[in-house]
Amino acid sequence: MQQLKKIVIIGPESTGKSTLCEQLAGYYQTIWCREYAREYLLKHGTNYSYDNLLTIAKGQIELEDKAVSSVLAAAKDTVGPPLLFIDTNMYVMKVWCEFVFDKCHQWIIEQIVNRKYDLYLLCNTDLPWVKDELREYPDPETRERLYHIYKDIMINQNTPWANISGDYEERFEKAKEAVGNNLRFEI
Repeated sequence: MQQLKKIVIIGPESTGKSTLCEQLAGYYQTIWCREYAREYLLKHGTNYSYDNLLTIAKGQIELEDKAVSSVLAAAKDTVGPPLLFIDTNMYVMKVWCEFVFDKCHQWIIEQIVNRKYDLYLLCNTDLPWVKDELREYPDPETRERLYHIYKDIMINQNTPWANISGDYEERFEKAKEAVGNNLRFEI
């Protein structure tokens, strides 16, 4: 068995990250790690503090570590590298902290430095906004500003990344192509 490959889907809210994770996990017959923030905010409400973001970040890491263990346990007899699709990581937490509170927890920065990933899929803002009780930034200008913050992060880090845009089907096709090209893996 080859080493686990971790693919992170990032970008502003309402850009199809969870949908894409679910599609890719189904296609590659693996699991995906959901976004802990949704679970936390649904339980505790949307009036969050700076310290709550550290709690959310730690919950995200815990979910990711559990997902890694699950994928590795299930992949003992598979051919090719096991894959894990991750909806959100510490880059998202850093952007969230800095965008809302103009500062970031040192623990989040340390996780960015110490955790390694194999590919990022950056979701663009060209999907229509879908309102739900947790989303904060429906205006196109803010969404575009956030997208460019994520794009700057992608440009200035060393892990391969791909821009994912278009409708849901186009995004899925671009994401599969990026996984195949960057990880040399096909099903």
